[in-house]
Amino acid sequence: MQKRALGRTGLSIAPVVLGGNVFGWTAGEKMSFDILDRFFDSGFNTIDTADMYSLWVDGNVGGESETIIGNWLKRGGVKREDAVIVTKVGADLGGKRRGLSARRIAEAVEDSLRRLQTDYIDLYLAHWPDAETDDEESLTAFAKLKDAGKVRAIGCSNLDAEQLQATFDAAKKVGVGRYDVIQPEYNLYTRSKFEGELAELCLREEIGVISYYALASGFLTGKYRSAADTEGKARGEDMDRYLNTRGFHILGALDQVAAETNTSPATVAIAWIAAQPGVTAPIASATSLRQLDSLIASGKLELTAAQMTHLNDAGA
Repeated sequence: MQKRALGRTGLSIAPVVLGGNVFGWTAGEKMSFDILDRFFDSGFNTIDTADMYSLWVDGNVGGESETIIGNWLKRGGVKREDAVIVTKVGADLGGKRRGLSARRIAEAVEDSLRRLQTDYIDLYLAHWPDAETDDEESLTAFAKLKDAGKVRAIGCSNLDAEQLQATFDAAKKVGVGRYDVIQPEYNLYTRSKFEGELAELCLREEIGVISYYALASGFLTGKYRSAADTEGKARGEDMDRYLNTRGFHILGALDQVAAETNTSPATVAIAWIAAQPGVTAPIASATSLRQLDSLIASGKLELTAAQMTHLNDAGA
């Protein structure tokens, strides 16, 4: 499978990243192992997780996803150097376990390394902006991790163009490395958070982009087409924002292209993101092997110019 350069990090990744947010939530350890095995057997190589996954589940404390990934790595079915592991710091885990202070970053990386059962993280991301900590402090702390060999590359998530530019300026001011990757929300429905100024900045500065919510919490799979479809589903409460005229127009376009390509709406939705200028790879998660097959197919699907135009117009 053709790998893509992840900005200036020196890392090369397949065109789809596996989301680990469901591990320890809607996918238990055994199913997570099965998903990871098939994903890597199919030629993909990158997993995205965070220290907070899956804190929102009753009884969880955060770190469940990293723990499952660490247990999977320990089995040795995939060599550590063949897996690109992405994780994050900065979310509020309770008490003082939050933010991007130097103290918090130094503490959190050790926790993530322990759970992942590895001595380095390929890509470490600042999960959310931290208004209480200067960018200079955070970037200096990340630079120390790189110097110590605990992290290979650094990046950020959920910043707009102005905020990202500010981090570039801060890095230059203190003479440390910048963020080389960003993780924005981006899909056929939610486009304004990336397209425009942020996408242009990423292209100009050669920033790697691994976008999240590729399937809009499952809406773009086509399985939620009415309020009744959401009842009793783990992500059903997220669907209200999508069940509208624009959302149905997008689903119609996905249905048409899926029929033309003999694939599924989910496969088409992910392939559309992967084909966008500036995007290195979208992140998508799966809770079953059947769902994973749609994800895998997206990494091999090349949409025609006419199909891209049709999808672009539907979600404009």
